[in-house]
Amino acid sequence: MLTSELIFATAGQLGDAIGKKLVSSVEVTKAYLRRIREVNPRLNALCHIAEDSALAMASAADEEIARGIRRSPLHGVPFTVKDWIEVAGMPCIANDEKYRNHVPVQSATVVTRLLEAGCVLLGKTTVSDDSPIYGRTKNPYRLDFSPGGSSSGEASIIAAGGSPLGLGSDSGGSIRDPAHACGIAGLRPTTGRIPITGHLPRITTLVDPRTVIGPMGRFVEDLAVALPLLAGVDWRDPSVVPMPIPDWKQVNSQQLRGSFYSHYPGGEPSADCGRVTRTAARYLDSFGIAMEENCPARMDEVMSITQDYWSRAGSESLDDEWSSDDEGRMPGVEVERHLFHWDRFRRSIIEFMEHRDFILTPVCEFPARAPGSQGGVSYCLPYSLVGYPCVVVRAGTSADGLPVGVQVVARPWREDVALAIAHLIELQFGGWRAPSIKPMTPGC
Repeated sequence: MLTSELIFATAGQLGDAIGKKLVSSVEVTKAYLRRIREVNPRLNALCHIAEDSALAMASAADEEIARGIRRSPLHGVPFTVKDWIEVAGMPCIANDEKYRNHVPVQSATVVTRLLEAGCVLLGKTTVSDDSPIYGRTKNPYRLDFSPGGSSSGEASIIAAGGSPLGLGSDSGGSIRDPAHACGIAGLRPTTGRIPITGHLPRITTLVDPRTVIGPMGRFVEDLAVALPLLAGVDWRDPSVVPMPIPDWKQVNSQQLRGSFYSHYPGGEPSADCGRVTRTAARYLDSFGIAMEENCPARMDEVMSITQDYWSRAGSESLDDEWSSDDEGRMPGVEVERHLFHWDRFRRSIIEFMEHRDFILTPVCEFPARAPGSQGGVSYCLPYSLVGYPCVVVRAGTSADGLPVGVQVVARPWREDVALAIAHLIELQFGGWRAPSIKPMTPGC
């Protein structure tokens, strides 16, 4: 296979080709490492490149496959990891100076599971688009624009062909916003689907049911292939539920009912983002899916609930005594009031979903923008508060040539529905498209 075919193939195609010995894992890994050396100096998307260990993992994968051992559909396929997710023996700075010298001795559950599936770890990716720790991470479609945040490096390097698959994390849109800004696909799973053990900063799942770890890739089908490898109880994260994962390919889309909206209290999309969402909704309706334009109630409460959440004190440790600087934080009675409002909002959304299988929305008010721009995730925040599965996929292009994504939100535990609808949109509107980023050359 040509290098361009390798670096722009789906992760599933790579796994299939490696499994059939049409190409070796070492060849694939070398192709991605070459691409990283070409584009990362421009993008600043990887903060730690593990070239030697990646090649050793790839060689081990080839040896196992030669003996007839195939651990998973992604055996021998490379991946990258956001630097909020721990990898044993690799620095995990987590975009915080106090972790500058932190090198974990144990990997996050999700990393361990991909390694046990025979995947090849290329390195760690930057957190945030403009960080005092990593510097500025750039969008491969416009180097002066942001790739979104906070899984910034993941989205940037995947879009540019430097990684076929990555692990990001999402509290209020940190997988979804960069997937939209960089024109790739991203999955925010149902809260409790994938363990967050090994996430840094530490997450207390009872206190923060918003934060999840999920896969990112160029194609919707790669999210679907990765999900079963990542999901399930690890006996460390008490929020994880051993729910089955229905096959997304078995979803009968024409029996589904969907709602869509582009405007709502707190969210006003740009002309491009509104247009792309409405066009996708019309297509789904023409495909035979019953679509209605309807926005759930209480959306005007989303930002205040989220801001109150941010105002609550939290511990920096999971296992030691409570340790938090709670000066100026919300008093106990206000925490109770906040939880009352939060739970009322959750009830309103589940009632809305009783008669609908999914919701289609913009991801962001606007396409990629300059670093430091304010706002942007108001369409993501509601579904973080309720913990529903969301898939983002590119569905169009802005007037000035930037990717524009849409968000498909499904009922709890129905990632299969979100994936199936996102795949339909991807097939119709083209999904990810290769950016024209030029490799760094001497003298640039």
